Amino acid sequence: MQIKLFDSELKIMDVIWKNGDITAKHIAEILKEQVGWSKTTTYTLIKRCIDKGAIERIEPNFVCHALVTIEQARELETTQLINKMYDGAPDLLVASILGRENLSPKEIERLKKLVNNLK
Repeated sequence: MQIKLFDSELKIMDVIWKNGDITAKHIAEILKEQVGWSKTTTYTLIKRCIDKGAIERIEPNFVCHALVTIEQARELETTQLINKMYDGAPDLLVASILGRENLSPKEIERLKKLVNNLK
């Protein structure tokens, strides 16, 4: 499922991904504390996510259930980044990441494992 989610909508989704099915009220409480959003702002963004098909509303109590996984969202965002910034070439993105001087030994080891798993 390819649904474009904006940064504000991803904040809503992140709360659901981390907590599982959760009431809209609880999402509003969490985001008020984390980013200072009003209940109205949070509910508006939840509605947008519902309209896009990213969230399903379950009654009673306005429970929000994610219809899009974090993996699906990451894949779409990564594809868009590759297309926009690297002319559709994923190897250029990897080269850019590998060219960073601040990769930790742990990050380098994870990257090696990923490459080896592709073979």
